[in-house]
Amino acid sequence: MVAFDQVSKGYGSVRAVDGLSLALHPGETVALLGPNGAGKSTTLDLLLGLKNADSGTVRLFGAAPREALVAGRVGAMLQSGGLMDGVTVAELVRLAHDLHPRPYPVADVLARAGLTGIAGRKVDKLSGGQAQRVRFALATVGDSDLIVLDEPTTGMDVTARQAFWATMREQAGQGRTVLFATHYLEEADAAADRVLVLHRGRLLADGTAAEIKARAGVRRISFDLDGPADEDALRSLPCLTSADISGRTVRLQSADADATVHALYGLGLCPRNLEVAGLGLEQAFVALTAAEEARTS
Repeated sequence: MVAFDQVSKGYGSVRAVDGLSLALHPGETVALLGPNGAGKSTTLDLLLGLKNADSGTVRLFGAAPREALVAGRVGAMLQSGGLMDGVTVAELVRLAHDLHPRPYPVADVLARAGLTGIAGRKVDKLSGGQAQRVRFALATVGDSDLIVLDEPTTGMDVTARQAFWATMREQAGQGRTVLFATHYLEEADAAADRVLVLHRGRLLADGTAAEIKARAGVRRISFDLDGPADEDALRSLPCLTSADISGRTVRLQSADADATVHALYGLGLCPRNLEVAGLGLEQAFVALTAAEEARTS
């Protein structure tokens, strides 16, 4: 469905995308993650034909991106996408409906995006979250095979975000591929069945959220102490990657939790409420990118 083959794109001396190769398949919900400057937005621009690669090839459905867009096979919601002033929500959705080769009924599009109640409001009078819902409506106005979303829930409240992801799961369940870039890593953890991590324009990790967490190779250890903590002793425990000591509560991250816990008891301490768990996706993401920064700096 989507294929990047050794794609590179630079801006002067900055290489935003650097030899990127990846493929997306029908029915996947894929999260695109990376720190600021990792190349996420440039990758989406290349995928949508908004920018041309310096080298390598990008193909959508076996053809150039613009061909897929003209055929209505791709719906997109971008951070940089402006909205037309001076028209109502319904008028703007109607325009997108009329331009799409395979449109859904306008009333259905408005309802799915939670816009029915503000369909008569001028677009330039909307809140940030409402404007995001309009962008979502424009991205899903027709029967597209691929939906591309750049920071889709920015500005939405909790209820709107939950409704948005329920709709996205429905879209993926119908066989569509959903690709979204986000800074809300809890959304990626909950919604994506595949996670791509970019770092300096390169693909750093590709797998399920569970695989990304396991790849970080770090586990969390938390416990309480009966008395004041000996911070020096705790920070000297083997295999630690970080330590957060607040009064009698201790939270550690370790590359070898077994060795750390064994040494902890060797200090003669009696930790209470001891928990050892894998990292969440956010902590794993931070660990992976920090390790890559250290390796390449």
